[in-house]
Amino acid sequence: MLTLVMDFYYIPSSAPCRAVQMTAKALGVELNKKFLNLRKEEHLTPEFLKINPQHTVPTLVDGDFILWESRVIMIYLCDKFDTEKKWYPACPKQRALVHHRMFFDLTTLNKSFADYYYPTMLTGAPADPNMLVNIEQAFTLFNTLLEGNKFAAGDFVTIADISLLSTVTTFDSVKYDFRKYANVARWYEECKTAVPGYAENLEGCKIFEKIFRNKL
Repeated sequence: MLTLVMDFYYIPSSAPCRAVQMTAKALGVELNKKFLNLRKEEHLTPEFLKINPQHTVPTLVDGDFILWESRVIMIYLCDKFDTEKKWYPACPKQRALVHHRMFFDLTTLNKSFADYYYPTMLTGAPADPNMLVNIEQAFTLFNTLLEGNKFAAGDFVTIADISLLSTVTTFDSVKYDFRKYANVARWYEECKTAVPGYAENLEGCKIFEKIFRNKL
């Protein structure tokens, strides 16, 4: 494990934070983890706002270079440490597919989770059944994207799988039945062993599940 002085501001229950942690694990990079207690508004302190004026997690501090947004951090870590291009391929076409799957996760799959589950978690409001339709459409599309492919962007595992895995594991934690999508179910089982750090990701999901159940 390569130890570097890179501060990583995070919360373990967050899917984006877990995605960065799994990426670091895959690359053999040890992050200096700094837990932010959002309930105590530690992300709104003057000290943290100076680091990240958008006050979001995850946030990475690499010397005098500061970065937030999980998928950007994942790409940055790969650019810096994935010398063999195992997790982030050098081929422009393959890399474009990786980007597509990561952006699909951001704008479609992960968003569908947030739109359906977060209002209940944050305000206790009943879930909107119209938003459930978006989840079903997202998984149907993901299932199609996986047709004929072992992993999200082809036959080899990449950071696209890590990004999507953090989201799908979160769906699993709230007992959403995505296993009716055969390609997704197969891919999910493959990723459990193909992606380093899955166990830590699962522990973070257990925390998320506990928070979710307490809000119901």
